[in-house]
Amino acid sequence: MIDMFVPAGGPPPHRHDFEEIFHVLEGELEVTFRDELHHVGPGQTVNIAANAPHGFRVASGTPARFLCICLPAGQEEYFKLVGEVLPGRATPPTPPTPEVMAERRRIMLANAARFHSEFLPPRA
Repeated sequence: MIDMFVPAGGPPPHRHDFEEIFHVLEGELEVTFRDELHHVGPGQTVNIAANAPHGFRVASGTPARFLCICLPAGQEEYFKLVGEVLPGRATPPTPPTPEVMAERRRIMLANAARFHSEFLPPRA
């Protein structure tokens, strides 16, 4: 389980060979799962089956905090590569600059296969 505090934005459409569960604590996510858009707010949970195409973005005007459960474990190492480890639960994430976002995207794409993930072309 990973306690995530995510600023605006989100990953491009993707899929991976593990199940993923988001339980929103603060803010709101828009989760696209199997071509359906879901608005997920505080207290709500969405379960994404292994290998299902999906994506999400923070839909609230403030960062979203949610618990991300990956089954089986191991994905937390990927998130450490592409994110910012915060010193405490109350520490807000640093708003990323375009340069930081570009570097995170490069790292994400370069390490996707290692962490059993595949990025998909955006849907028209």
